[in-house]
Amino acid sequence: MPTVAPLDLDGHCVFAGFVSDIPHFALADGTIHRLDHGQETVTAHDGLLCAVVSQTGERLLTGGEDGRVAATGPDGKTQTLAEIGRKWISAVAAGPQDAVAFATGRTAYVRFSDGTIGEFQHPRTVEDVAFAPKGMRIGVARYNGATLHFPATQMKPQDLEWAGAHTAITFSPDGKFLVTAMQENALHGWKIADGKHMRMSGYPAKVKSLSWSAKGRWLASSGAPAAIVWPFQGKDGPMGKAPVELGTRGNTTVTCVACHPSDDFVAIGYGDGMVLAARIADQKEVLLRRPGKGAITAMMWDRAGRRIAFGSEAGDCGVVDLSG
Repeated sequence: MPTVAPLDLDGHCVFAGFVSDIPHFALADGTIHRLDHGQETVTAHDGLLCAVVSQTGERLLTGGEDGRVAATGPDGKTQTLAEIGRKWISAVAAGPQDAVAFATGRTAYVRFSDGTIGEFQHPRTVEDVAFAPKGMRIGVARYNGATLHFPATQMKPQDLEWAGAHTAITFSPDGKFLVTAMQENALHGWKIADGKHMRMSGYPAKVKSLSWSAKGRWLASSGAPAAIVWPFQGKDGPMGKAPVELGTRGNTTVTCVACHPSDDFVAIGYGDGMVLAARIADQKEVLLRRPGKGAITAMMWDRAGRRIAFGSEAGDCGVVDLSG
C-alpha cells in the first residue's frame, strides 16, 4: 500500500520534487523546504515564480520577483546565477552542460556554464522557455506561436506560427515535436522537421500541466475531468488519433500530471487535492492520496519511480511512497 508522509506548509507550492533524491518544496513566498532527516528551510527569493531541477538532478533552479535566477543545492546553499534588475523572472529551464534558460518580459536569456549570458529579444512577451533534448537549442512560447533559437551559434531563429497566445512549451523526448499550451483551452503542436501543425483541442479548462512518458510515446495533460493523454508513436504525432482518458472524475478537474520515469503510467493530481496513479495501457487506477486542502499544483517522481512529491495551492504537501 502507498504511504503518505505529509508536510503542511503555508502558501502556494510552485515546485514539489527531488534534488539529489531529497524531497524539496518551493513556495511562492520564496522559501525552499527540504525533508532530509527533518525539515530544513532556506529563503531563495523575495517572491518565487518558477522552479525546475537541473539536468543532473543536483540543483534546484529558481526565478523570482526579485529579478534573480538562483541555484540551490541539497545542502541548502543558494547561488545567484543571474540578476536582471527589478524585473520578474517568469520562466526558467534546465539545459545541457549546466546551461540555464530564463525569461522576463520580451527577452529570453541563456546562461552558459562559464557564466556568459546570451539575450534573445521578441516583439511580444516570452511566456515560457524549454531546452530541446539534444544539442544547445531552446524553444520560446510567445504570442502567435513559438521560436526556436540556437544560442551557441549565429544561426537564424526558426519561427513556428499559430494565432493566439502560447503560455507553455515542451519538446518531445526525441526532439521531433514541439507542443505549446494556449491561452484558449487547447494545445498546439508542430512537427519540427516540416512545420506540420497538430491541433489538440476540446479541453473544458486551460492546460497548465504537461508531462511526457518515459520514451516519449505519450503526452499527458491537465485541463479536463480526466488526464488527457495524447499518442505520439506515429510520424504525425496524435493527428487522426483519439487521446486516452485516465482517472475520469465527474466533480473536479485534473490540475497536475507527472509521468513515471520508466513505465507508462501517470500520477494525476486534482482540484480537490486527490492524487491517483493510472496505467495508460488498461486505465487501471490506484489511489495514492485522498482529497486534501487546495488543488494539486506540483508533482514529481524520484529517479527510481518509487516516490512522488506533491504540493498544493494551499501548501498541503508531502511524499507518497509506493515501495511499501
